[in-house]
Amino acid sequence: MQEILELYELEYSDLTALLSDEKPASNEESRRLELISERIMENLGRGGPGLLSINGVPGARTLRQTLLPLARKLALLDHDDRKRILKNHNLGSDVPLKNLDRIVSSFAMQMKYDQEFNVKFKSNETDSEVEGGEFKHLGFAFQELGFCMMELGLRLARVCDKLIGGHELEQSLLQCGTAKGRLIHYHSFADNVAINEVASRKRRGRGGKLTLRENVTLDDDREEDLWQQWHYDYGIFTILTAPMFMLSNGGDSQERECPSSHTHLQVFHPETNRVLMVKASKGSFIVQVGESADVLSKGRLRATLHSVCRNAKMDNLSRETFVVFLQPAWSKTFSLSDYPFQHLTSGNQDTEQESHGLTRKIHEIVPPLSSRLRDGMTFAEFSRETTKQYYGGSGLQSNR
Repeated sequence: MQEILELYELEYSDLTALLSDEKPASNEESRRLELISERIMENLGRGGPGLLSINGVPGARTLRQTLLPLARKLALLDHDDRKRILKNHNLGSDVPLKNLDRIVSSFAMQMKYDQEFNVKFKSNETDSEVEGGEFKHLGFAFQELGFCMMELGLRLARVCDKLIGGHELEQSLLQCGTAKGRLIHYHSFADNVAINEVASRKRRGRGGKLTLRENVTLDDDREEDLWQQWHYDYGIFTILTAPMFMLSNGGDSQERECPSSHTHLQVFHPETNRVLMVKASKGSFIVQVGESADVLSKGRLRATLHSVCRNAKMDNLSRETFVVFLQPAWSKTFSLSDYPFQHLTSGNQDTEQESHGLTRKIHEIVPPLSSRLRDGMTFAEFSRETTKQYYGGSGLQSNR
């Protein structure tokens, strides 16, 4: 039986109220905001899971409904057509989109923002000249939703700074000045059949020969039950839309409620030694703590160890989400002088409790922070070392 973690839900209006310079209208309101602050630290802090959700963000639902379905449509396009559309909307990718057997497709853009939550947005001047139809507003919706999520991260960083003391998190984000947005399609098994069929038709049209790849079926080996393997994000905050699930029927697809009633995002809670399936309201945003926030807060915040699991029982169910990664400047230097040593080595000890099962497996494939971070290291160096130990030639995980 899967254990469900129903995320603490922070209302956007309350997030705004916590940052207001105006005094609360009553003692009751003041106490209510104090309790909300306590709940934030309970969930993002050391004793919590390291994540929460934010609901009631103005305009967010419409942007989500516009952007997320485009992830699957882009993933299933012919490679050359997709490449042209991405270029027209200033998008790229950080996964090998020519790989027909990929289980994740990602479409990325770097976005900039300036002081006091003012995001820099320039509408795509060529929008009216580029792709019409379903992709016409791809770049615009990507940036609009991305900047909305960047603002959420900045506001939450300021709240956490107030609760912890200092301005380390917010200033680190502002000094960086950019964030990466990713529109992600997690493939259903049926999607990969469709992708191979598109490639087959293209080869036949060019007089190419049929290959075994064109005979791919849904009976392929399914030992891998994860869309995304266990890992920590190494930035400050990761902001995600609650996912959308699409049920494909031939070439068509439609949104449907996930039959599992959770997001398929799962977290490992080290205090309880359990894996929890995350449940969040449709239209909300999930905020995860990254390792940089953990270190910059001197261990007051907890980085989230997480993965994304597949629904092996439904061949034609895919998952769509939009993610914004907020990080420090590449030149940001980390000091470990006030960081608790036990947090550096957590997950690196083979205790009797951890000597078998999923806990041990997770610790075998997730390199401990102590092996990737040294005192005085810059964020750029930390990023390179982390990527190397996860996905390098001798890394603990394959880079899919």
